[in-house]
Amino acid sequence: MIYGAETWTLSIKIEKMLVTWERRILRKICGPANENGQWRMKTNAELLTKYKSQDIVTVIKIRRLEWLVHVIRMDETRCVKKIFE
Repeated sequence: MIYGAETWTLSIKIEKMLVTWERRILRKICGPANENGQWRMKTNAELLTKYKSQDIVTVIKIRRLEWLVHVIRMDETRCVKKIFE
């Protein structure tokens, strides 16, 4: 899903869409909760406690910073470095 995310421009709208998509996928993976014989969808808090990893937006931002460090360390003759400067 986040292949090439280092080059994405993240707006607030796109961040909200990604978080919504991630929660929808987690709900499908984790399934509904059964309480007293009644099935219900899990809340966001329940999903976060069960899925103890960083959300997709945080992962993308970390990858972007890692890519920036990689570009900064590049040789001056590389075209990516020239475009960055």
